[in-house]
Amino acid sequence: MEILLNQWILQETYWLPNGLTWRDIEESGGPRHPLPRDLLLTLPLALAFVAIRYAFERVVALPLSRKLGVRDRIRVRAPPVPKLEAFYQQKNKQPTQSEIVSLGKQCDLTQRQIESWFRHRRNQDRPSNTKKFCEATWRFVFYLIAFVAGLASLIDTPWFWDHRECWRGYPKQPVTEAQFWYYILELSFYCSLLLCVSVDVKRKDFKEQIIHHIATIFLIGFSYCGNFVRVGTLVMLVHDSSDFLLESAKMFNYSGWRKTCDTLFVIFAVVFLVTRLVVLPTRVIYSTVVQSLDFFNPFPGYFFFNGLLLVLQALHVFWAWLILRMVYKFVFLGKVERDERSDEESEIEEEGAQEGGDQGEDESCWEHRKGTLNSKLVSLANNCVLNNLTHQRRNLDSRMPKAR
Repeated sequence: MEILLNQWILQETYWLPNGLTWRDIEESGGPRHPLPRDLLLTLPLALAFVAIRYAFERVVALPLSRKLGVRDRIRVRAPPVPKLEAFYQQKNKQPTQSEIVSLGKQCDLTQRQIESWFRHRRNQDRPSNTKKFCEATWRFVFYLIAFVAGLASLIDTPWFWDHRECWRGYPKQPVTEAQFWYYILELSFYCSLLLCVSVDVKRKDFKEQIIHHIATIFLIGFSYCGNFVRVGTLVMLVHDSSDFLLESAKMFNYSGWRKTCDTLFVIFAVVFLVTRLVVLPTRVIYSTVVQSLDFFNPFPGYFFFNGLLLVLQALHVFWAWLILRMVYKFVFLGKVERDERSDEESEIEEEGAQEGGDQGEDESCWEHRKGTLNSKLVSLANNCVLNNLTHQRRNLDSRMPKAR
């Protein structure tokens, strides 16, 4: 297997500059050097992260959600209708008009009853605030620990302050134990996120998140094998610096702590925009694209690594646009209504369309509209009366000289 990997996947001509081999990296001295076989450790660690997350959400996150006052919406359950349930599970969760008519004939129900059943059934599958709170808490804890540990392991290194040091002596650069575990644990965590993507809450940017996870896994794995560890640790640190702020804002949002959530979101927006749109492209990506060429000639790994960084940067621009929309709402409307970067669910909100409680809302809205309409009609009538009186007064004034 190792010979097959070396012949087809781990060829030095793809991963390393011309004239260098994996043996050259091993013989360069130092306590540890990155080798492709080290990545096999991430597979059991990813499964371990899934198990730890399962226990953490039930032992820590769930009791914490109750203490912080997280409340779940009470949703009306759809009555059991086997034909509609089979259609919902196998064909479509949002039937078309023709399908609704056909289902109504099969089940002997009205069109309104069919629409109401599918609405309640979709709402029944929506994740609760408690589930979303537990997911956010798990990610918050990991990102916070990763950021603190990464900062502690990098702040004393020369390449943390001077990015040209990332390439001095490349690729014969030793790796410390702290940097090794920082890399391996980050890669294992993102692999665990990809494993759990089918059971996690699907959000508005679900496709972008999948692309982000895949690009991040390839970026971390390739940068480790190609010994881009120094610049790779900087990229991971920049990402972790804002992610834990976002997850903390989500936690307080689900708990109903609006002022705390808004404050954390504003702090997150500032940190995200500065780190992802200023620091990352002007310092880190500039170093990998331009400054690195002062130390070696371009090779396939150079183009692949920078291509993945540009994919991540494009996603950052997309998320920055969503965040700026939220900042606009916060400044001009006075509050953050929804986290458009990652917290909005992918499906259309239908809670306001439920029957029962919504009928009262419709009646109150109709009363309000009727009152507004009556006031406008009264104002219009008064204006008409005033116009008539003014017109008659002008006619009377025009006739007075003639009468005199």
